[in-house]
Amino acid sequence: MTALAASTSTGVADPGALRRSLSRGERRRRLRAIVLTAPLLVFLLLTFLVPIAALLKRSVENPEVANALPRTVAALQKWNREGVPPAEAFGAVAADLGALPDPADAGALARRLNSEVAGARSLVMNTYRALPLEGAAGAAAVQAKLIEIDQRWTEPKYWQAIAKNGSRWTADYLLASLDLRRDAHGEIERMPEDQRVFGAILARTFGISAIVTLWCLILGYPLAYWLSTLPARRANVLMILVLVPFWTSILVRVAAWIVLLQSAGLVNRALMGLGLVEEPLALLFNRTGVVIAMVHILLPFMILPLYSVMKSVPPTYLRAAVSLGSSPLAAFLRVYVPQTYPGIGAGGLLVFILAIGYYVTPALLGGADDQMLSYYVAQYTNVNVNWGMAAALGALLLAATLVLYGVYRRVVKSELNLG
Repeated sequence: MTALAASTSTGVADPGALRRSLSRGERRRRLRAIVLTAPLLVFLLLTFLVPIAALLKRSVENPEVANALPRTVAALQKWNREGVPPAEAFGAVAADLGALPDPADAGALARRLNSEVAGARSLVMNTYRALPLEGAAGAAAVQAKLIEIDQRWTEPKYWQAIAKNGSRWTADYLLASLDLRRDAHGEIERMPEDQRVFGAILARTFGISAIVTLWCLILGYPLAYWLSTLPARRANVLMILVLVPFWTSILVRVAAWIVLLQSAGLVNRALMGLGLVEEPLALLFNRTGVVIAMVHILLPFMILPLYSVMKSVPPTYLRAAVSLGSSPLAAFLRVYVPQTYPGIGAGGLLVFILAIGYYVTPALLGGADDQMLSYYVAQYTNVNVNWGMAAALGALLLAATLVLYGVYRRVVKSELNLG
């Protein structure tokens, strides 16, 4: 303002002073915006980006063998992974196991190797408990002593598992999530047919999510359309009823559906009372119960985007189409519905992405063949204590979500360009 005043008082405009003044004002506005948004950015960094980075890092991290058996890994570098390795490898494994500071380290190593070869857990722990080896001087003597402790040290598959997992970083977990694996020589191959499980689980997850999304659209579209045609006060009151599920815990809603859908529950009693069925229907611990509960929980996520888009569509379009000779149904399908595609896309994407990550509802209401990918993430985390596999499955879900979002953005962009 001083520069402006000076230039005005002299009657001569100073473009440089004016530019500097505007630049200072713009910098102050930017600094104020950064200060105001910094807490939110830090919060998102700590609660969203850092956990995702840790998840991706853990999905390729393989520290157990590299940390516990460094000498053994080095001794196996020149081994051709066929037959029994040289005596130096036996001496190295005895030295590495004897140097472990805590039995928990031996347990972590045993679990990791056992996930590769069945029986490795007992082999490692038996050897660890037998250390130190008395009267074993030299690699050949150590080899004989280890074979005496457990004959399985002569089987190449256990040594191959150690050699294959000697690197601190590995793609094995990600490959396993895609039903692939590395053989003893490091070549990628498909798993045996009886071990290919995650492809079917991923297809089941997508199938259930697609069914839930379709039912949410079928039920939510007419309700959202009806709400968009009501006066604002009545629409707001009814919207509160739509949002009631947001105020109730998912566990409470799932427990309520267990009560409603059981053989002696309200739904079966009502159907039998109306004479529609002669005996109770199996609505619980199967795919039907899972879909019903998930549709109930996720329906508001479909209604809200549809309602916001439908409120922006002028009702005069329908009346104009009818006045020009179109039937009401044809006018609705050809004029109104295309204008709600953004709401359909946003609601469908939101419901589908939320559905593929569901765990509690299928776990409590579904059977063994209704569990989705998140169930196995929890299984590997809490039961098998295989953090790498759990992280790999989580990364698979993250990748699926990003792909879906990318497809949605591409479709929306192409529609805007056509429009």
